[in-house]
Parts: sequence; structure tokens; C-alpha cells
Amino acid sequence: MMPDAASVIFALQQLADPTRLAGMKRYAIGNDHTLGVTLPDIRTLGKTLRKSGDQNERHALALALWKSGIHEARILASLVEDPTAVTKKQMDDWTYDFYSWDICDQVCGNLFHHLPFFLERAFTYSHAKTAFVKRAGFVLMVEYVVHHVDADDTCYLDFLQRIEEEAWDDRNFVKKALNWCLRQVGKRNQFLHRKAIACAQRLLKQPHRAAHRIARDALRELQGEDVLRRLQQKTKK
Repeated sequence: MMPDAASVIFALQQLADPTRLAGMKRYAIGNDHTLGVTLPDIRTLGKTLRKSGDQNERHALALALWKSGIHEARILASLVEDPTAVTKKQMDDWTYDFYSWDICDQVCGNLFHHLPFFLERAFTYSHAKTAFVKRAGFVLMVEYVVHHVDADDTCYLDFLQRIEEEAWDDRNFVKKALNWCLRQVGKRNQFLHRKAIACAQRLLKQPHRAAHRIARDALRELQGEDVLRRLQQKTKK
């Protein structure tokens, strides 16, 4: 039987260690309602809860956990939620609640990339003014690169275009997401590697310091021996 949200939050509180909060804060993890529960503990609890109820019960629990505002409960909500129950409105509501890079990345990686409309929303979010919503757009593009190995290369060229269009944004967690996306696209195959290198070189010509940082960091990895060796091995297969 699926426990209610109060019982699950109590379980999280039992796992909490407040001495972790200072370290989490240094890495910009969490919010004012963070308990200090490790991600492995949250994942273990999520795995148990996913086996405890049907789709409707999981959905109701996920909504209640998210509504609590507790940082670890919101990560847990993304692990418990049934993707088939998520609407575009719920996805938007949760995305516009993002307040830190880790909640953004966890929800995108645990839940959002399973939604049939996530790529459409990725492009929408990539235009957002709010930093963590915009980050979500590019993190979802990264999730697409990772999980859609048979996708046509054309959509990745659109990712590169969006990176060029938003590379002026000097906000740290936006900039890092753009850099992450550029590197992931460039590591996919030889063709996209050339396109990503060319994109980075164009970024170096932009009049924006953020674009230069994104480009230099990406080029450092994409032109490194490890990446070049892996791409060569892929070509031989």
C-alpha cells in the first residue's frame, strides 16, 4: 500500500543529517527547506515507493511531495511520479518552481526526459528569462543526446543554433548548461564533432565573455585525445 505524503516526509526526516547542509549550500544545492538527505538515500526510498502503488497513487503522492516545498521531497517526487500521468501544465508548473541547479537536473533526468513532449518544451524553456528554466531547456537537450542514440543528426544542429543564440547569458548555471550541451553534441559522432567545433569557434568571435568561456571549455574537451580516440573507434565499428 502506498504511504501518504506525511509518512514519506517523516521517513526523509529520519534520514536527514543537518550537518550536511553547510556543504550543500557551498555547492548551491537545495533551498530554505532542505533536510540534508543524501541522493543515494532518496533514490533507495524512491525505488521502494515506485513498487508500492498504482499510477494514480504514485501521481497523487508525487504532487503532494512537490507541494510540500521540501527539497528532498521534490527530488523524490520526480522519482515516484508516473510519466504517463504528467501533463504539459504540470511540467511547466514544476519547471517554473526550480530554484537550484540540482533540482533542475534531477527532475529533468529522473522524469522529464521520459515525457513524449519533452523536446518541444526544451526549446520553449531555452528562450526563458528565468535562469533555471532556461537551464532546464538545455539540460533536456543533453538528456536527448544521451537517451536517443538513434535520432537523426538534424535536431542536434538546432541545439547548436540555440547555444549560439543564448551564449551571451553570463549567469553561471545557464552558461554551464550551454557548455554541457555543446560538449555532449560534439561527442556524439564525427559529423557532429565537426559541427560543434565550428560552433565553438564562432562563439569565440562573439562579443560576449560568456560565449568565450563556453567555447574554450568545450574545445578543451572536444579536441582532447580521449574524445578524438573514442570518435575514431566509433567510426571503425
